[in-house]
Formats: sequence, structure tokens, C-alpha cells
Amino acid sequence: MLEVNIDGASRGNPGLSAIGIIVKLNDNTLLEHYEYLGIRTNNQAEYESLRRALEMCSKLDKEITIFSDSELLINQRNSKYKLRNQELKVISRDISILEKNFEKILYKHIPREKNSKADKLANRALNELIKKNTELTR
Repeated sequence: MLEVNIDGASRGNPGLSAIGIIVKLNDNTLLEHYEYLGIRTNNQAEYESLRRALEMCSKLDKEITIFSDSELLINQRNSKYKLRNQELKVISRDISILEKNFEKILYKHIPREKNSKADKLANRALNELIKKNTELTR
């Protein structure tokens, strides 16, 4: 079973946003991914991180555990919280379609400190963008 840590980061809400994803199998890291998203809310970035993770993992394994420090995301995917936000509903529909590629998906909430590697990847995307833009304006 794949173990996937995901995180979305936003500098401002909405603001510059990015995602970080780490995919592991048997404690071996298979994939690390980070990506700038544009202007999004923090919750949109969290949802985008899940969408991208499911896209990337669908060819790797049919069983997956998603770990996130976003209580909102995990509880909404586990049907403990209702999804009311219209922008998130659009992303959620895509996620529901992607979930059909898997035989088993578990969603687990973890404390922020247990998700620091995915958080660092998301922040790396933002830092690289800011550095690049700073260099261009010099």
C-alpha cells in the first residue's frame, strides 16, 4: 500500500499557493513532487494537493493511504464534515472520479509536525518562485 503525505501552502488567503507530495512504499520514497499553483486559498491548495497525488499514484498501486495535516480535507473526504464551498466542490468532483482508480483509499489526519517534509516541499515551490521573480526584477 502506498503511503502519501500531501500538503498545500498559501501565502495569503487567497495568495500565492503551492503543493508538496511525498509518495512512499515500504518506507522507501518513490516520489517527491512540488508545484506552484497560482493564487488560491489554503483550502484550495490542500484539495489540489490531493487531486495531484491521486493523479500521480493511480498507475503505481491500487491501495493508498493519504496523510494530511488538513483536518478539513480529511474529515470532508471521510464524510465527517459537509462540503459547502463551491470552489472546493469542483475539485472534490475530480477527486471522486480519481478515487475510482483505486481499490482502497484511507484518509488519515496527522499533526503538522508529522507532515513537515510535504510542507517543506510546498514551501520550496513558493520560495523558488519568489526568488526567481526577485532576480528578474533586479
